[in-house]
Amino acid sequence: MRNMKKLLSLGLVSAMSLSILAGCGGGSEPAAQPDTTAQTETKTEEAPAADAKTEEAPAADATADAAPAAGDKTHINVYRCTFNLATPDSAQVQKVQDAINEYIADKINVEISLTDIGSGEYTDKANLALNSGEINLLWTASWEGTIGTNDLVPQNSVYDLTDLLPGTPLYASMDEGQWEATKYDGKNYFVPVYKDNVEGYDFMFRQDLIDKHGWDITSVKKLADLEPMLADAKADGLKYPFLTQKTAMFYRWYINDFDFFTADSATNFFAVDKSNNTVVDTIQTPQYLEFCKLMADWADKGYISEDDYTKVTTDTTTQTQDWAVSWWTDIPVNDEADARYGQDVTMQPATDRWAHSTSALGSCYCVTANSTPEQAQACVDFLGLLYTDSKLADLYTFGIEGEDFTYDANGQVTQTSDKYNHSMWESASATIVTPLDNEPANKADLYKDFNGGAKTSPAAGFRFDKTPVEAAYTACANVFEQYGFQLENGGIPAKDVESTIEKYQAALDEAGYQDVLAEFQTQYSNWAK
Repeated sequence: MRNMKKLLSLGLVSAMSLSILAGCGGGSEPAAQPDTTAQTETKTEEAPAADAKTEEAPAADATADAAPAAGDKTHINVYRCTFNLATPDSAQVQKVQDAINEYIADKINVEISLTDIGSGEYTDKANLALNSGEINLLWTASWEGTIGTNDLVPQNSVYDLTDLLPGTPLYASMDEGQWEATKYDGKNYFVPVYKDNVEGYDFMFRQDLIDKHGWDITSVKKLADLEPMLADAKADGLKYPFLTQKTAMFYRWYINDFDFFTADSATNFFAVDKSNNTVVDTIQTPQYLEFCKLMADWADKGYISEDDYTKVTTDTTTQTQDWAVSWWTDIPVNDEADARYGQDVTMQPATDRWAHSTSALGSCYCVTANSTPEQAQACVDFLGLLYTDSKLADLYTFGIEGEDFTYDANGQVTQTSDKYNHSMWESASATIVTPLDNEPANKADLYKDFNGGAKTSPAAGFRFDKTPVEAAYTACANVFEQYGFQLENGGIPAKDVESTIEKYQAALDEAGYQDVLAEFQTQYSNWAK
């Protein structure tokens, strides 16, 4: 039998799936629960008035490395990633920064410098700034490389917020179970963005192609079912019939079979097999061979472009009409994708939805370890206001009203800018960010329904400590870049897939894979007892 710790972990995640937050109004009233969900009561989200305006502040001279402001203001440097624009407009980011500082001036004793970095450069630039001590508040995620949640804690790069959070507006903005679910070693290092607390994936289709060809997407239950549609797309002359978005997707398409608890595609060769609750070498599973053969076959047929496995495609390729089918992380309001990609797209479920150890950390913030106690408190104060004040949340997410967005007659947001453009999921609580004009007004209720239907992984609550085998773990991740990425993106001819998998495993073993696998198995067995 499993011990009480395991039972409590599973019970917690189940409770998170069944109890969901809901929205709160703007101002100082606490918002419901952030990033992933779990809230025990549902309130009505208050959208900003349609004629509300955010005045642009006078130009400020604050920069990312500015000294603390005069008086009792504490200065913090905020770094965030943008996914909706290839390159953020620095002048517009400055305007947003100035407007934020003007708005919060009489509410909290905090002044921010805002650094916005395109997703293609974010990991490298943020990591460099982190190592240089230039960041106080950092956006990150469980799936991010190098600066992901699973990297920051072992590196002692994050500030322990456990004692700072209780009694604050930020802590009250979400259910206590949310804070418990996102702890590392019993401590709170991360503040999740309230979006959803479960993980699942969809096939994503351009609606105009569905209409043109009369595709019945409800018939698509697995990857192989896409082939007739990909053939149509190739016949249309599309460059990317199946767009992988240069992402190794084995660890996502196969979450019904495995819990990839590292939350990292570069180490998806470790997982818990959900059928028997044991740690396995996924490279040796029939599922891995099946997936890699399918990707290779599609590449051979011209359905997958070499641009994906050579990493030429970008995060904005989905905003073009060069593709037909891709993937999407399932969320309660999938219509958000229309605004993100600038076209009508339609989803079909590809996997079930799962609650697991990292699903609550799919988007979050952390305070960096180099921050002073005053700066750490300022970060908590700023996030507390961001998560409970609709006007600030909209400003931070959408930019300057009248320049970057407008409110329609229903008080919902229409984004109009190519200079500043963020989404709720990487900004602030879904209960406090005003819904877009193509989203339902009852967005918070939809989050509740979405999370309530999730399944719970048998490994929910387990976190692997790679410290005892870190060198080998890193070496194995490097081997993935040599073999795994190519295999999973169609970069290996179909005839060579099996022999390449053999070479992949041999290279992993040479890098110390068996030692890491044994450490995984030992830690998981001890946890699951």
